Amino acid sequence: MKTAVELFDTTLRDGSQGEKINFSVEDKLNIARRLDEFGMHFIEGGWPGSNPKDAVFFDRAKKEKWQFSKLTAFGSTRRADRSPETDDNLQMLLQAETPAISIFGKTWSLHATKALGVSLEENLELIYSSVAYLKSHGREVVYDAEHFFDGYKNNPDYALKTLRAAAQAGANVLVLCCDTNGGSLPTEITKLPNASCLNSIAKSVFTRTTTANWQWQIHSAPFAPAARHVQGTVNGFGERCGNANLISAIANLQLKLDFSCVRPESLQGLKDLSGCMRASPTSPRATKLRLSATARSHTKAVCIQRCDERSVLYEHIHPETVGNSRRAAGQRFERAQ
Repeated sequence: MKTAVELFDTTLRDGSQGEKINFSVEDKLNIARRLDEFGMHFIEGGWPGSNPKDAVFFDRAKKEKWQFSKLTAFGSTRRADRSPETDDNLQMLLQAETPAISIFGKTWSLHATKALGVSLEENLELIYSSVAYLKSHGREVVYDAEHFFDGYKNNPDYALKTLRAAAQAGANVLVLCCDTNGGSLPTEITKLPNASCLNSIAKSVFTRTTTANWQWQIHSAPFAPAARHVQGTVNGFGERCGNANLISAIANLQLKLDFSCVRPESLQGLKDLSGCMRASPTSPRATKLRLSATARSHTKAVCIQRCDERSVLYEHIHPETVGNSRRAAGQRFERAQ
């Protein structure tokens, strides 16, 4: 039996922070409907307390019927000078009435002391009390360990303490949140921390749950063998250099690594899902892996002939598997006159 992998789409939140991308409320609702139809497990819709547009989006989303997806509101741990009950951010997250909530907290000790201005112990309490408060209101909590990899390299013991605080408070998913500053190599991300460190946290704190109720997740392009929950955006949209492209990740996980992500009929809709992002001025790159017309075009006569005879000679998957099709492009060069 194939191992199931959860898909967490943040196109409407992190993806919308990309340069020149500006979704309207109607855009966001249309994209969310398409993601739900596709079968995305989580749809992170935005930050309810950050701007009026996201607040309106969540108000309108309450009237929608979501068939496959869990709509997810995004925010942060509580402010240091507020209790969970009086923190505006946590209250707005609850008012969004989503079944799942994603919150981030400080993992890097330097960020706790310099950015938040709290002690390391106070930061652990911010994490614990915020997660526990949201869980007490019946929400599924995805905890983002912000700047995890930089924090782990700087102070591994403390970085793991922050994960333990979130886990002990009842977080459903612990996210080793993206390499925000962009300085880690892929080999570092897959090796830091090692699996035994992560498993020791799971065994020590999840004494009342089964292992099926929690996952490790990496919000980044490399997929760790232990991860069972993957985050990214359609077409890799996002701020700075963007995010992991879920379109390519889903195809790789399901077709190459034998994980179960979506229904087979949904996999055939990958190309259409990629193309539905016309609400953004940024379109998929013409040579995007597997999905564009160019990715499946052939110009050499020998390639065209042999693809007709045996496609495996020049194609690593059948284009139809992801909703694409093969085509023969026109001759690229003309003889000089």
